[in-house]
Order: sequence, then structure tokens, then C-alpha cells
Amino acid sequence: MNKHSGQLTLPLFLDEDKQQAHGNSNGGQAYRVENRVFRLRERLQQNGVLGLSNIELITIALCSGPTNENAIKRIHQLVEDHSLTELISAEFGRLRLEYGLTVNKAMQFQAILELARRLTMPSFRERFQIITPLHAANLVMAEMSFLDHEEMRVLVLDTKNFVVANLRLYQGTVNSTVTRASEIFRPAILRNCPGIVVAHNHPSGSPEPSSEDLEITKQLVEAGNLLNIDLVDHIIIGQGSRFVSLKERMRWE
Repeated sequence: MNKHSGQLTLPLFLDEDKQQAHGNSNGGQAYRVENRVFRLRERLQQNGVLGLSNIELITIALCSGPTNENAIKRIHQLVEDHSLTELISAEFGRLRLEYGLTVNKAMQFQAILELARRLTMPSFRERFQIITPLHAANLVMAEMSFLDHEEMRVLVLDTKNFVVANLRLYQGTVNSTVTRASEIFRPAILRNCPGIVVAHNHPSGSPEPSSEDLEITKQLVEAGNLLNIDLVDHIIIGQGSRFVSLKERMRWE
């Protein structure tokens, strides 16, 4: 308890020596954890979620059942060591082996973060119009910015730049040896649509284009001119909210 503010603060974890000094009974430990979570929930009810830190919110979400003090400590360390971007892509096995979460807690942890990721994605029940590079980036960023491998997506656009389809074409390494203009433009040809936006991610986190990215884009612009299908943009997605528009960089007509 913060004696100045009267609010509970984390971490409130006792080290091993202090635990022994205060007693290691399961009943006492369970009471301390239950009391801690109760106080966090009380703060949420009184002040809302905006006043709670990431670790406090995750503690409330994960500690809905029997939870010991060590489990809370592991969760706290996990959030302290990694950004939310890194946590979203953390594998189940890593949560279990490196941080010692139980099967149930690891599953809860992943489910919460995946739900948060999906809630940031645009709803496909609404038609989405691409007017600026940011519109295209926002449409694919939630899915692509956390990936640990490369993917290429194609947004197929109608005559008013509304998105008709959002398709994943490649998964793995995206380079000129595997990308074919005919495959990239085929979804637009089949739907009789006049434009596409190509997007791919850089797992390194930096959206800066490579020389091969520039060469692929040049080939796609030329192919689009032959097919009379406009390459509206080629977006490179980095981590977080970082992206680069190659249309703005290369200035093709």
C-alpha cells in the first residue's frame, strides 16, 4: 500500500527470506493474493480502468481463480521484461518453460492478448475505403506487425478504392524469387477490379525498404501498366505503428 496515495502498488512480492519470515502456509499465501486482487478490483470499480497499469490489468484478468503469489510474480516479471507487442507473439511453450506459468494461466494470458489484438482490427462488416497510405496500413497492421515471419497481402480495390478482398498470398520469405506479378494481380483480374494495394511486413521491426523491395515494386508497377490495373501502393509494415509507403518514396504515376 502506498501510504501517501492510499493505493495498492505492484510489485508487492516478498522475496524468499521474507516469505519464510511471514510464514509459507498455503492459506496465508492464498489470503494475501486474494486480498491484493480484491483491492485492485476495488480500484477498478471506483476509478475505472484508465488508472491501472498493464500489469495490474493483467493481474485482475488472470487471477480469477486459485492463484499463488509466485504465479503473480512470474506474470509481473513477464510484463516487465517484454513489450505488449512482444507478448502478443510469445509462444505457449515459452510462457510455460521460461516463465513457469501453469497451462491454464498460459492459455488465459494468450487468450487475453489475442483478444486485444483482434479488437484493434477493422471490422469487415463495414466497407473500408483506401484514401491515404495510413488507411491501407491500418487495415493490415494489427495482423502483420506482430508476426515473426514475412507475409504478403493484397488488398483488392473497386473503382472508388473500397476494399473488395484482403488476401494473404505469401508466407515466409517475400522476395523476387517467389513473388510473381501474375499471382499478385490475379485476385483483381478475377474480380474485375481496377486497383490493388500490396502490403508485406518486416519481422525485424524496421519498415525501411530493401533494394529487393524496391525492385519488386518496380516490376509490379510495370506489370500493372500492362494489365491496366493500378498498383495504388506497396506498404511495408514494421512493428507497432511503423510503416512505409513505397508510393510516397518512389513516386510512380
